[in-house]
Amino acid sequence: MPEGHSVHRIARQFARNFVGRPVGATSPQGRFAEGAAILDGRTMTRAEAVGKQMFLEFDEDVWLRVHLGLYGAWDFAGEILVDPTIASANGRMGQTNQRGTDLSDADRVFDDAGENSLASIGAPRRTRVRVRMSEQTRGLDEPDGLAASDAEWPPPVVGQVRVRLLTETTCADLRGPTACVVQRPDEIARVIAKLGPDPLVGDVGEGEERFLAAVRRRNVAIGQLLMDQSVVSGIGNVYRAEMLFRAGLDPHTPGKDIPEETVRGLWRDWVVLLRIGVETGQMMTMDGLEGDAWRRAMASRDDRHWVYHRAGLPCRVCGTEIVLEEMQARKLYWCPTCQR
Repeated sequence: MPEGHSVHRIARQFARNFVGRPVGATSPQGRFAEGAAILDGRTMTRAEAVGKQMFLEFDEDVWLRVHLGLYGAWDFAGEILVDPTIASANGRMGQTNQRGTDLSDADRVFDDAGENSLASIGAPRRTRVRVRMSEQTRGLDEPDGLAASDAEWPPPVVGQVRVRLLTETTCADLRGPTACVVQRPDEIARVIAKLGPDPLVGDVGEGEERFLAAVRRRNVAIGQLLMDQSVVSGIGNVYRAEMLFRAGLDPHTPGKDIPEETVRGLWRDWVVLLRIGVETGQMMTMDGLEGDAWRRAMASRDDRHWVYHRAGLPCRVCGTEIVLEEMQARKLYWCPTCQR
C-alpha cells in the first residue's frame, strides 16, 4: 500500500499541473460516471494530502477524495514535472511496488544546466513524457521522454480506468482505488477529523502532542499503534518496521509503557523520514549514505532499509537474524536484539 510520502507527492503533482486549470473528468470504466459528471468542466482549486488520503478541491465547494488502498495508482501523462523517481516509475505514482530510482535516468529527462545530478531530486524540470498505461504493455512500449509531437493526445485509455482527469496539456488516470468519491466540505472535514496528525499538515508541534497523547493512553502494542491512521497519518508497513528499529523499540511494547521522550522521538523521526520520502520518492530509512552507497540505496530496496524485507538475514548492526511475524494480518520485521 502506498505510504504517506507517495500520496503527498501525488498531491504535489496535482498542485503543479492541475490547480488553477479547468479539468475534464470522465470514467472510462463507468464505475465513477456520476461523480465524473459532477467534476467535469470545473476548475481545480486545491490539492492536498493527509496521510494516505488525497483531497482535490474544485470550484463551488466540490471535493474529490481518493484513497489508493492496496491496488490504487495514478498514471500521469503529457506535460508533467518529472524528477528521477517519476522517470524511473515511468509516470506511475502510488502502487509502485517499491520500484527503485535509477538516478542515471535523470540524464534522459533533465537539461544540461546541472539539473541532472543528485541535487535535482526535489527540484524537477518540466518535460513531455509518454506513460506506460497498462501492465500488458510493459516492456513493449517506447522509451520515456518522447517529444510532444510523437505522442497521441490525449493518450488512449488502456485498462480499467476509474477516473480520467484531463487539462489541455496533462492527463491523470486513476486505477484500482479503495475510495474515489465526490464529497461536500463538511464530509471532507469529518474524514480529516478522524485522521491522526500528519507532519506535513498543520502545526508540527501540535501534531507531536496529539501523537504523544494517543500513544501513551493506550495499552496497545506500539507496532499496532503506528499503523492506526487515527493515531498518526501516513505510516505503513515499511515505515513502521524501520522507525521501530531506529528507536530500538520492541514492536510489542504497549504504548502506555513507552517513556514520553521515546514517543516524542518516534514522532520527530517520522517528521524527518516523511520529508525525505517526499523529496526523494523513496522510503530512505538508512542514514549517512553517500556517493555510490546512496545511488545503490535509491535503486534497490535491499540497500536502503535496516530490517524491512530482511527476514532471516543478519541484522546490519548486531548480526542477529531478522524476525518476520504477523501483527494484525500485516508482516512485521524486527531485530529481537536491537529492539528490546
